[in-house]
Amino acid sequence: MVKANPKIFRQAWQEKLVAYAPYILLSLILIIWPPFMSPYVKSMMIQILIFGIFALSLNIIFGYTGLFSLGHAAFFGVSGYTTAILMTSYGIESFWLVAPAGIIMATLLAAIYGIIALRVSGIYFLFVTLALGELLYGVALRWRTVTGGSNGMPGIPYPTLGLPFTMTATYFYYLVFALFIICAFLIYRLIKSPFGYALQGIREDEHRMKHLGYNTWLYKYLAFIVGGFFAGVAGVLFAPSSSIMVPAHLGALTSTLVMLMVIIGGTKTFFGPVIGAAIVLFLQYYVSLYSPERWPLILGAVFVLSVTFLRQGVGVYVLRLWNRVRYSYGSIKD
Repeated sequence: MVKANPKIFRQAWQEKLVAYAPYILLSLILIIWPPFMSPYVKSMMIQILIFGIFALSLNIIFGYTGLFSLGHAAFFGVSGYTTAILMTSYGIESFWLVAPAGIIMATLLAAIYGIIALRVSGIYFLFVTLALGELLYGVALRWRTVTGGSNGMPGIPYPTLGLPFTMTATYFYYLVFALFIICAFLIYRLIKSPFGYALQGIREDEHRMKHLGYNTWLYKYLAFIVGGFFAGVAGVLFAPSSSIMVPAHLGALTSTLVMLMVIIGGTKTFFGPVIGAAIVLFLQYYVSLYSPERWPLILGAVFVLSVTFLRQGVGVYVLRLWNRVRYSYGSIKD
């Protein structure tokens, strides 16, 4: 009978601890810090987590399937508007009612839009998704009796959870953080499943996947629906966090913003889009303090610099830096 070597077991345990250390440390900070945050910083952190889910949902379609969509905000906005209408017009404030309604609406819209958009490919797919998103933007702008038109729907309250406490910004932060962890875990498991590997195969060479017997259209269609589902989760959380929904949340501006987050953060690492969301929103926060009117110019400059000098995205370089730290640690221990 072969006995386990305690030294090897200890070394493997230490390597795992080092590998997961940044995630554990970051999670502890995000759990402990919120009660001590200023209201503005807390609001920004909530937005980063929400847009992190939103960017991860787009990366399913763009990064892993290779579909360049400029209409992803349609699912985000429809979910947010559904939540806003139920809460402000009908007085339904239970999270367990408004959240499923918003997510279902986003998923159904993705199922319908996917059938239309996936009839074409390449640049035509981009234009079709852009047009479909702008269609909803026009509907929200003109359907004033329901959406409030250009004035939007202000005064969206925090949802209730049916628990014996009043929902505050801090409690809402923890709700968003918990859903971010759940969504990130589910998306990660999806990407690491045979379905996720098939999507990556379609991205690299769709013709070869067809010859191998895969129904590539069906895989792309399911990816489109799954992306819409998680965008719906982000939309449900965004409506009460911003307290207002406007037509722009459905249109090309929001779709372009989240696409920039994905590109800046990088599609080659799982958390790249989340890093991109954090960079963009932190920049927006600091620019708004000094020169808010120059925000589009600065965002454009950041995008140009990132694709020029960091073509694989910031996330790849962060991962490489961390791997160097890990290997240095391992060599020291040896």
